[in-house]
Amino acid sequence: MMQKIILDTDPGIDDAMAILFAEAHPDISLEAITCVYGNATIENATANALFLKKKYSLKADVVKGAEKPLVRPPVGPTVIVHGETGFGDFNAPQSNDLQADPRPAYQYIIDSVRAQPGEITLVAVGPLTNLALALQAAPDIVDLVKEVVVMGGAFGVNGHRGNVTPYAEANIHDDPHAADLVFTARWPVTIIGLDVTQESFFTRQYLDELRDEAGELGQFIWQISRFYLDFYSQKLGLEGCHVHDPSAIAYVIDKSLFSLREGPVRVVTDGPAEGHTLQKFDGRQYPHDDWRDKASQRIGVGVDDKRLLRLYRETLVAYGNPS
Repeated sequence: MMQKIILDTDPGIDDAMAILFAEAHPDISLEAITCVYGNATIENATANALFLKKKYSLKADVVKGAEKPLVRPPVGPTVIVHGETGFGDFNAPQSNDLQADPRPAYQYIIDSVRAQPGEITLVAVGPLTNLALALQAAPDIVDLVKEVVVMGGAFGVNGHRGNVTPYAEANIHDDPHAADLVFTARWPVTIIGLDVTQESFFTRQYLDELRDEAGELGQFIWQISRFYLDFYSQKLGLEGCHVHDPSAIAYVIDKSLFSLREGPVRVVTDGPAEGHTLQKFDGRQYPHDDWRDKASQRIGVGVDDKRLLRLYRETLVAYGNPS
């Protein structure tokens, strides 16, 4: 069944991997790419999305979104991981003949889900500011969105806790107030966090084979991944990279890849644990309980990494070699 998605993203190397995965899979209709600051500035993120739209003839609208968090001071782009402009050493040429949608991303999201109630899944793989702004401006959208799928957070499952602080994952740490709003809203949220994204791994060999088998698409992913892999090798001692943002797309395509745990989720919004995501899943009653009256959401706690890697590879190889 065709799944309509709006992909809220901060391109970003693994964001580009996710965008092309969504475009390539026949069961997904990529309706729009709404951009947010994070891996890159909002200007570079939007320019990168427009570049991909032109390069791969994407039908998806590109929409410029938030440039900073709701409350906290901006952390700044993740240059050490994604390079100066977001695509590593690759500088995307400006697409002067393509323009972003004139609406801000939060308004685009509101208009889209109101026009197609129950049909659109919001897939967010960057800071959650655009989604929070949409909620603040139009609380009724909680009843209109099919599902919200978030790549973000870390819950301590499988030994995974944080990647920018001991307990915080980058997307949530960038705007913890927005994340808490999104996770406690009464719409269905599935959080694909480090607990599962760090269980899947694109090795150098995997990306080399993708380059050789998936045509120009595979060559582009290989090219932008060089900077990313250098970071993983030099800073983390790993010869490959975790499958972060593409895992959220994989969940939309095939939910059976993941096992989930249910319970309300809160986010620490200040102090040394800022950005820490915490799920209550024991069902107990406590005298002090700021989870109790919040919506129960789902988090990923297990993944069939071999099937996920096969799905990604087969999807891109088929798309990169049209018959």
